[in-house]
Amino acid sequence: MKRFLTLALFATLLMEPVRAQQALWGGPDVVSPQINGDRTVTFRLFAPEAESVQITGDCIRERPVTLQDGRTVKARQEEMTRRPDGVWEYTVPEPLASELYSYNLIVDGVKVTDPSNVYMIRDVSSVFSVFIVDGGQGDLYRVNDVPHGTVSRMWYHSDVLGMDRRLTVYTPAEYETGRDRYPVLYLLHGMGGDEEAWISLGRTAQIMDNLIARGRAEPMIVVMPNGNAWQDAAPGESPVGMVPPMLDRQRSMEGSYETSFPEIVSFIDSRFRTIAKKSGRAVAGLSMGGFHSLHLSCHYPDMFDYVGLFSAAIWPREGLDTPVYKDVEGQLARQFSKGLSLYYIAIGDEDFLYEDNCRYREFLDRNGYPYEYVETGEGHIWKNWRIYLSDFVPRLFRRQ
Repeated sequence: MKRFLTLALFATLLMEPVRAQQALWGGPDVVSPQINGDRTVTFRLFAPEAESVQITGDCIRERPVTLQDGRTVKARQEEMTRRPDGVWEYTVPEPLASELYSYNLIVDGVKVTDPSNVYMIRDVSSVFSVFIVDGGQGDLYRVNDVPHGTVSRMWYHSDVLGMDRRLTVYTPAEYETGRDRYPVLYLLHGMGGDEEAWISLGRTAQIMDNLIARGRAEPMIVVMPNGNAWQDAAPGESPVGMVPPMLDRQRSMEGSYETSFPEIVSFIDSRFRTIAKKSGRAVAGLSMGGFHSLHLSCHYPDMFDYVGLFSAAIWPREGLDTPVYKDVEGQLARQFSKGLSLYYIAIGDEDFLYEDNCRYREFLDRNGYPYEYVETGEGHIWKNWRIYLSDFVPRLFRRQ
C-alpha cells in the first residue's frame, strides 16, 4: 500500500508541469498579428461561438461609421471575417508605415486584448495589444543589439505634497562604469498618465538606447516623474493597493506640482552624477506635461536651458491663486531675456489643442521670442509624442 501511494504521488508530481504547460498546446495554431512581407498585417482570433468580431486601433484606417441612432462619426474600426474553422480574420488593405501600433478586438460588443499577442501596454485605464512594423521610425522603438541603459523606479519624499512619491529614471549604458557627469532631461506625462507612461507607451528607454548608439544623441539621464499632485505612484504601485486608476482634475494643473518640482531636481542631483546647472537640464512633456513644462520653465527661469512642448495645453485656468500662474507674460519675458538654448513646440494638425498652440505661437512671434516648431499630421496620440521625443532629444546638450 505504501509503495502504491508513493508511485501515485510520483505520478502526480510528474503531471504538474504538464498541466502548467497545457496552454502551449491547448488550442488551435493562431498567429496574430502576422506582419506580412508587403507590410500589411493580418489579425486572427479563435472564437467559434462569437456572433461578431471587430478590430479597432491606430493601425486601422479612419472612416465614417453610422451608429444605431443614425449619427455618422469617424472611427477606426473594421469587421473581421469568420472562417469555417471558427477563426476570425482581418488583413489591413494597405501597407503600414514603420511604427508601433496598438489595437483591441471587440467580441460581441466586449473590447478585449488579442489572446495570441503577449505584448500589451496600459494607457490610463485601458490596455492595448501592440506590435511594431520595422524598417524606419519603428526601429527606434525596438530592443536592438546596442548598449542598453538602466531603468530604475525610485521613491523620494515631497514635503510640499506631504507624501513619498515614485519616479522612473533612465541612465545611459555607460553610466555605471564611468565617472562622468551627465545632463538631465525631465520628461513629463499627460493627464491620466503616471511615471510608467513615457517608459512604456513612449518607449523612452529604447529610443534613448538607439539614438545614443547611432551617435544622434548625447548620453543623458532621463527622469520621468509622476505629475499627478494627488498621487504617489502608478495604480497598483503604491500603499493604497490595486485600485482602479483615479483622476483628480482639481489637482492636475493648479500649481502644486510646479511648486513641488524643485524637490525632484534636488533629489536627482543628490543621487546621480548630474550636470547640476541650467545648461545641463531640459524639461519636456506632452499635453498636461507640456503645460507643466511651459510653466515650470518660466517660473524657474534659471533651471532649464531646453524646453519641449509636445501637444501642450497652454493657458492656466482662470481664478487660480498661485504664484506659478500669475503674470505669465512677465515670467516668459524674464525667461527669454535670460536666454535659452532651445524652445521647441510640436503638435499635430488635427489635435484639439492645435488652435491654442497657434495662439501661443502668435504671442511668441509678437514678442520676438525664438522657438523651433514642428507640425505633423493626426492628433493627440502617442504616435506623435514618440516622434516628437525622437526629434527633440538629438537637439539637446550639444554644447556639453
